[in-house]
Amino acid sequence: MAHHIARKLSFLDRYLTLWIFGAMALGIGLGYFITGIEDFVNIFSVGTTNIPIAVGLILMMYPPFAKVRYEEMGDVFSNKKVLGISLMQNWVIGPALMFVIAIVFLRGYPEYMVGLIMIGLARCIAMVIVWNDLACGDTEYAAGLVAFNSIFQVLFFSIYAWIFITVLPPLFGFKGVVVDVSIAQIARTVFIYLGIPFIAGALTRLIGVKLAGRERYHASFVPKISPITLIALLFTIVVMFSLKGKLIVQIPMDVIRIAIPLLVYFIIMFLVSFWMGRKAGAGYGKTTTLAFTAASNNFELAIAVAVAVFGLNSGAAFAAVIGPLVEVPVMIGLVNVALFFRGKFWK
Repeated sequence: MAHHIARKLSFLDRYLTLWIFGAMALGIGLGYFITGIEDFVNIFSVGTTNIPIAVGLILMMYPPFAKVRYEEMGDVFSNKKVLGISLMQNWVIGPALMFVIAIVFLRGYPEYMVGLIMIGLARCIAMVIVWNDLACGDTEYAAGLVAFNSIFQVLFFSIYAWIFITVLPPLFGFKGVVVDVSIAQIARTVFIYLGIPFIAGALTRLIGVKLAGRERYHASFVPKISPITLIALLFTIVVMFSLKGKLIVQIPMDVIRIAIPLLVYFIIMFLVSFWMGRKAGAGYGKTTTLAFTAASNNFELAIAVAVAVFGLNSGAAFAAVIGPLVEVPVMIGLVNVALFFRGKFWK
């Protein structure tokens, strides 16, 4: 089974975890050994937005949106039951589960706790297309859910952030880490990191399919732009970790402290969602898509918002950065789990 994935994956994707750890090591090394690198990177900032990081995040999201077969999205909304499950997983179970896990594991570290809660609120819309693809899930379905989650995020992310970070913690004995984030601020962040690549990707496909025809577009153009996602991700990680280099060397235990609850979250979400999808009678493709959309998170958005609200050097931003580090190897593992389930439950 693992061999099958390896064959489907390009050389770049196959060693994704390795590249990510390499990029982190490079970033940490740069941050630790080269003095003044933080100041250098911060020269390229406008307000709270760091331009290299923003460009990296936007480029990372562009190829997935250029691949989506938008004309087949109607199918997503035809099966109300599966759509209902997806909404439930993404906007009720996911945020609540992460909230509970964050409180249980990070009681003594309110900043990390907030960072984790932010990751739980940011539902996945980019990398999920990659994982879903590797696990042979339903691509158009994933595209539909991604589009749906994107709109939901623009409308409700700020309200969610306010409830989960300001209103709920005091009820559990934490004085609210007050987050003064306006809906406009978050909508702007969401537009930059989702809207721009979405518009660019959708236009690329519209024009590409018109000029080359659908088959040729998907067979020859899409593979050419696909590596951009990974290269942009690695670039972003190098830049972010160079900013955190000294900190990570000083507090390696904190990385582990943040990683463990994330690991617990991803595995529970994936298995519960898989079980729900199968119970609802969705086929393998849709069940897998449901499970990956529910289990993975939009750490790009979590990072962007944590940095914009709490600052680049906050514990919340640090926790958000640990997100992709844990998510990528875990998701690659879960791709194998999904394919194993396919052999077991869908003969």
